[in-house]
Amino acid sequence: MNSFFPDPALLTNARVLVVGDLMLDRFRYGSVSRISPEAPVPVLHVNREQKMLGGAGNVLANIASLGGQAGLIAVIGTDEAGRLCSEMIFDKACDSTLLVSDPARPTTLKTRFISGSQQLLRCDEEDFSQLPEAIEDRVVANFDRAIGDYDVVALSDYAKGLLTDRVLRHAISRCRELGKPVIVDPKRRDFAIYAGASVIKPNRSELAAFSGLPCRDLTSSATAAALAMEVTGGAILLTLSEDGMALFRPGHEMSHLHATATEVFDVSGAGDTALAIFCAGIASGLTMEDAALVANAGAGTVVRKLGTATLSSAELAHAVGELDRTRSAPSAICTAEDAAQMVQAWKREGLRVGFTNGCFDIVHAGHVQILRQARACCDRLVVGLNSDTSVSQLKGPSRPVQSEASRAAVLAAMGAVDLVVVFDEDTPLSLIERLLPTDLIKGADYREDQVVGAEVVKAHGGRVHLIELLPGLSTTGAIARIKQGQEFDTPLVSNPENASVK
Repeated sequence: MNSFFPDPALLTNARVLVVGDLMLDRFRYGSVSRISPEAPVPVLHVNREQKMLGGAGNVLANIASLGGQAGLIAVIGTDEAGRLCSEMIFDKACDSTLLVSDPARPTTLKTRFISGSQQLLRCDEEDFSQLPEAIEDRVVANFDRAIGDYDVVALSDYAKGLLTDRVLRHAISRCRELGKPVIVDPKRRDFAIYAGASVIKPNRSELAAFSGLPCRDLTSSATAAALAMEVTGGAILLTLSEDGMALFRPGHEMSHLHATATEVFDVSGAGDTALAIFCAGIASGLTMEDAALVANAGAGTVVRKLGTATLSSAELAHAVGELDRTRSAPSAICTAEDAAQMVQAWKREGLRVGFTNGCFDIVHAGHVQILRQARACCDRLVVGLNSDTSVSQLKGPSRPVQSEASRAAVLAAMGAVDLVVVFDEDTPLSLIERLLPTDLIKGADYREDQVVGAEVVKAHGGRVHLIELLPGLSTTGAIARIKQGQEFDTPLVSNPENASVK
């Protein structure tokens, strides 16, 4: 995939061990045409039934659907639901020998009744009491037997009894000994039990329950996430429903990934899909940011499906491709935060990232020349654009002639420009310090020691380029001529075929 974003095909290399609460999800679909004469409830005429792996089983199913290798450690009953779960895991070419059967414990069964795309009722059949010590022993033994075959462990906690204090402590400490990442989808209010995990993936309500903070916006969520990181020592991947995801890591700025779903049919299992893709991404060598980005795209796709759905590798590739096209379109105009993430992604790919800046009030051939030459110095070019306030401070109250939105749109439409970032300060120094481009480009009317940010870029191993300008061209001069009604005598385009435009 030739894009800003990681290739989902990499996830076929994933080897993930899932430990958690397995359940069978049963969906009964039908239609409603009347209200029951016995009570004021709809009568559902069932015409179709579907059974799927749920809970930790859905995490496994998603990893398998993407082509990864997965095993599941879970407890099932010696009942029909347990037998079906075991068969489904085997049919997905996943290791079903890690399941622990308990004759005294029924397999968790959730039955949903659906009319059209509307869920009418859910019935749960389950036992979430503490595991007997003998069953707990078998879970721990299976974990120790299997861990060597996998690169990442996913702990899928649905509070159904599998992830006891002992099982959690053993799995996390063993992973730390082996240097293997462990990612937790939590249900406990006290996150301290997850201390030592690499990443905790709560939703808003789970993070609020832990922290006692409302978590209604990113500000309060960031405070709550900081508390969670202090308690657990791990990163926090916060799922935000219609607002996407936010990744918090100790010592790093928050990364906010906006939601990609335009319509939602069923959120059942969307968190499992996100967990599966994120774990598969980490197991395949992706960074946390890239794994979260792909997981966010996948979750935005799966909620368009009915039931506890999974994604194929092709569907995920399409979702990431759509995100790529959206992000690389004229929304090349972006915030400093988004630009910093993009620059980091480009640099991880080994690309050289150039930076130049200016007011670009009335774009002329001189601007075109410097942008083309700047792009020739690097693989990607970021343009820092002075805001309206900044231009007025530098050029006087009559400037700019064009608004920052208009100037940014013109720059973003140019083939030489990959990103446009508006800044308010007189100089782009703080923006350069944040982006840390590999190449800094400015006109040759400056000396290198006069170029803002040159020392910063060079200190990080970067280069400074001074580009020759076309003579006689300036925005100030152009505005003066326009006001006086004069014609331009200087050629507007430097043309390799010796053609000139006046």
